[in-house]
Amino acid sequence: MTRFIQLHTLISYPPANLNRDDLGNPKTAKLGGVERLRISSQSLKRAWRTSELFQQALAGSIGIRTKRLGVEVFDALIKAGIAEKQARAWAEQIAKVYGAAKKDKPLEIEQLVHIAPEERGSLDALVATLAQEKRAPTDDELDGLLHAHTAVDVAMFGRMLAAKPEMNGEAAVQVAHAIGVHASPIEDDYFTAVDDLNQSDPGAAHIGESGFAAAVFYQYVCIDRDLLKSNLGGDEALTQKALRALAQAVLTVGPTGKQNSYASRAYAHYALAEKGAQQPRSLSLAFVKPVTDDDYPSAATAALQRVRDNMDAVYGACADARCEFDVLAGTGSMQDLLDFIATDDGDEAKP
Repeated sequence: MTRFIQLHTLISYPPANLNRDDLGNPKTAKLGGVERLRISSQSLKRAWRTSELFQQALAGSIGIRTKRLGVEVFDALIKAGIAEKQARAWAEQIAKVYGAAKKDKPLEIEQLVHIAPEERGSLDALVATLAQEKRAPTDDELDGLLHAHTAVDVAMFGRMLAAKPEMNGEAAVQVAHAIGVHASPIEDDYFTAVDDLNQSDPGAAHIGESGFAAAVFYQYVCIDRDLLKSNLGGDEALTQKALRALAQAVLTVGPTGKQNSYASRAYAHYALAEKGAQQPRSLSLAFVKPVTDDDYPSAATAALQRVRDNMDAVYGACADARCEFDVLAGTGSMQDLLDFIATDDGDEAKP
């Protein structure tokens, strides 16, 4: 029986600044007594959700996150010829469906709301009706703006609606912060910019510093397949499509922080997918002791596989089926891994 799908990946980034803290330096965490690079789960999820790969694979099934639905409603009503006072009042009524209004900007709400394409369609239809009939929305119409079944990204990552908690969605996908498997010092990149038209002064027109660092990261994702399918209204075909798109994004898409300065594009060099009904567990234990071998990618792969096997020896099989690939060894393939993750047979791992 497949309930949980776990995906463990190792990915190497050269000098980069993928995910910045409040001072503009790469985010870090202390683990095993040393400072490691860290990429927040929020940064990872946004990178995957907004990637071209994800958008194309799941076109028509992806929601939007915004605070500005009230603003859009107001603009649409004004464009349709509704008087400003009425348009503002109606738009404020509609905005409150999605959350508490800002005190200084009542057309906007305090927190981002995640809505599905069908919900956006309901909103657009209501606005068109109000504009045509030149009237305020009824309570029943406002109640119909939010739906129980939502977009793929909402089904995966959940949503919270303080104004309508019955429409909250429990996330089917859990994403850990990616953590460097070894110590990584943060260095400063001292840079200058030269004024091309100022030939008389050879000095810099601008001087600055930017933090950067390099690391091999361990990433862990846990998916409750049953919950994901339930969140998608029991649609098995859409569930498989969603799993395939998410897994491929995890393997090939990263945060885009300072990307133009560092060309920080990388694919996972090792991936392990596991399926089963067993209680999930991360394999981060493999990296509490920092990797110190000169060949970080290979040493990290060996450490992860060793802890996986030792956990099986102590606890019994921690998964019913597994599939992996190793770029450095030239074994396995992404296609086999995606097929394994998406399908619900779970009987045998692919070679």
